[in-house]
Amino acid sequence: MKGKVYIIGAGPGDPGLITIKGMKCLEEADVVIYDHLVGDAILRHVKAEKRFIYAGKEGGAHTLTQDEINACLVEEAMKGKIVARLKGGDPFIFGRGGEEADVLAKAGIPFEVVPGVTSAIAVPAYAGIPLTHRGYTSAVAFVTGHENPDKDKSEIAWEKLAGIGTLVFLMGVKNLPRITAELMANGRPPETPAALIRWGTTPEQETITGTLQDICAKAEARRFLPPSILVVGEVVSLRDRLNWFEEKPLFGKGIVITRPEAQAESFAALLQAQGARVIHFPTIRIVPADDSQKLNNAISGIENYQWIIFTSANGVRFFFQRLMDMKRDIRDLRGIRFCAIGPATADVIEKHGIRVDIVPKQFISEGVVKAFEKVDIKGKKILLPRAEKARDVIPEGLEKMGAAVDVVTAYKTVNSGRDKAEIEDFLKEGKVDVVTFTSPSTVHHFIEIMGTNLLPATTRIACIGPVTAAAVRGAGLQADIVQERYTIPGLVEALADYYRKDG
Repeated sequence: MKGKVYIIGAGPGDPGLITIKGMKCLEEADVVIYDHLVGDAILRHVKAEKRFIYAGKEGGAHTLTQDEINACLVEEAMKGKIVARLKGGDPFIFGRGGEEADVLAKAGIPFEVVPGVTSAIAVPAYAGIPLTHRGYTSAVAFVTGHENPDKDKSEIAWEKLAGIGTLVFLMGVKNLPRITAELMANGRPPETPAALIRWGTTPEQETITGTLQDICAKAEARRFLPPSILVVGEVVSLRDRLNWFEEKPLFGKGIVITRPEAQAESFAALLQAQGARVIHFPTIRIVPADDSQKLNNAISGIENYQWIIFTSANGVRFFFQRLMDMKRDIRDLRGIRFCAIGPATADVIEKHGIRVDIVPKQFISEGVVKAFEKVDIKGKKILLPRAEKARDVIPEGLEKMGAAVDVVTAYKTVNSGRDKAEIEDFLKEGKVDVVTFTSPSTVHHFIEIMGTNLLPATTRIACIGPVTAAAVRGAGLQADIVQERYTIPGLVEALADYYRKDG
């Protein structure tokens, strides 16, 4: 039974630019055959049980030749597999997608083409260059900067091309001297604005502006390498006013996330929205407690509690999972009031259909104790499901007010088992600007994995609050950024403010 092939455009690099249909086809696929320019961030969203085949080329070195890629597509589809052929940009714009579709058609294999956002449009847009503008030009041409070397002669009509308002050359860095010389020889003024954009739409984006006459010298001086796009035309001059992407406060900053991978996506999305290059290096895993008997006993007698306090979203998740495992549900929690240490924890509670009664002004244990100063809890019984290792500020503080607090272990944090080699190259190359910590356990296990002397002097440390900052200082490191609002959005805001001030 024949399978099917989806030829999908992944967009130019920013993972947010892949289409909804493209992601749906990826979810459906059994096999993913992907190119070099497909970002890791897209592949992270694809389920791990799929089979991945790398078919990229870098610097002219092919992992698989085009004939081998074509054969692979046919072979996998003939096994009855759903195949996602994931290509950078748009598959039909200088992407050899047409060749692959033709091979599939000849083999009688069903296929669909899912268009992608071509780098020819997206990359100039991220560099602040509109390809058309009523005040400048209404014509634009896309040209390959790297023609098929097997052709007898060039198909590019330079004399006609030179007269078009905006020109976009893809893969044109290696042939830049010839391109600029041909355009000037065919009547394009030497002072025509030109821009080279490398790794467009990603945090590594780099842009050089100049003119047809001097862009080659500037590229050589900066050692500009592929993958790059050349834009020629008066619209390039608009970049001075319209450069929005490279002006983001965290643009190009390498920021390490050490929190568990399952909880990192929203954090990563906020950082990427500010222009950061996110490096995932989870130092901990969240696992069930070794002994859940105390939690089981608490749930069995849940009607005896007047309050439940949660100090993390993990505590909420493990508590409610255990509640369900014991064939109980939120109806058994009627009459009980709830406290959450912060808004993120409160959100997780409220997704279970439960209203949170107390969220302290300070999202730390001391804030929880202070919030209960206004509540009569004398003689009340309080359940505190939390991590195996935690400070005793809350139970000690509430017991002084006359409450009986049952502390039960809902989960524990363990070393993620990651290898420091995963980020050593980033550190050595100076690509780590900030390491973020969101709990003392992320600090302790980071030190356990990395040691204490591996961070360069230029690398900053950002902490979600004073308790985590104290753990950083206790490890002999410096807490450079500690925000006033102890939430993930607050941490991102503090990072952005730090670099706005620091420049």
